[in-house]
Amino acid sequence: MRAKVYKSTGSWYAVKAKTGETLNARLKGIFKIDEKNSTNPLAVGDDVEIATENDAENSAIITEIYDRKNYIIRQAPSHKINYQIVAANLDQCLLIATLKEPKTSQGFIDRFLVVCEAYHIPAIIILNKADIYKTKELTKAQEWQKMYADVGYKLLLMSIKEETGVDEIQNLLKNKITLLSGHSGVGKSSFINILLPSLTLKTQNVSGWSGRGIHTTTFAEMYDLEFGGQIIDTPGMRELGLVDISKQELSHYFPEMRSRLNDCQFNNCLHVNEPGCAIKKALGEGSIHVERYISYCNILDSINESAY
Repeated sequence: MRAKVYKSTGSWYAVKAKTGETLNARLKGIFKIDEKNSTNPLAVGDDVEIATENDAENSAIITEIYDRKNYIIRQAPSHKINYQIVAANLDQCLLIATLKEPKTSQGFIDRFLVVCEAYHIPAIIILNKADIYKTKELTKAQEWQKMYADVGYKLLLMSIKEETGVDEIQNLLKNKITLLSGHSGVGKSSFINILLPSLTLKTQNVSGWSGRGIHTTTFAEMYDLEFGGQIIDTPGMRELGLVDISKQELSHYFPEMRSRLNDCQFNNCLHVNEPGCAIKKALGEGSIHVERYISYCNILDSINESAY
């Protein structure tokens, strides 16, 4: 019987069968051998084949994992040489960010977009807490809206407190499987509580001494939306380590660079100091935003080539 993974706790999984029944399932040990570098070979969103266990009520064994159409991975927080599959079989990713309390850096946003580009998953940026933004933050939001729109990304403002912008975002979620991500404290759980009031997910304020959010989600979990589609809630991420992306590949995941790569003089151009670089030329002409280029350089410097 075919089913979809709705929750992963490490050793047991909540799966929803095609019949609509939710079961607790465990993974056959043989599958764990196949993904030696992964901390979780099975992820929320995976499609699986299950067999019910006769001697246990409401439980099943996962006998097969179907091929994924895509997935999102990140560096495992506790084991830097390993990776963690965040979720699989996604239609889109929605990154919830904030310009204050806590502040999400553009560098984090651009890293997230690089990951989505690498795995061919459309991404949308949401700036929450618009109700507390002053002129400085609103001006920055407008600058970012134009900067990201110019390279093909949608950036929307939202205030969960005042429930403004929520309807537009709900329409974007309809009939799609969407991964929700962002730093802890940006309002992800509060947003889900608006979408699904019966859940009453736990929320906490931003930590006063650090300015960082307090984690309220422990495991990734999928929820059905009443108006169609599913959302996947993920633990808040303070950092996003890139996996399997080399320095040479990085520019391919910046859309504004990707379209110009063939115009560089050298095929292995890293767009830093090389002569005849089309990217540096476009930067000088204002066709590539300087803040996006700075993000590119910072990410480039952070990539450890010894891992390849």
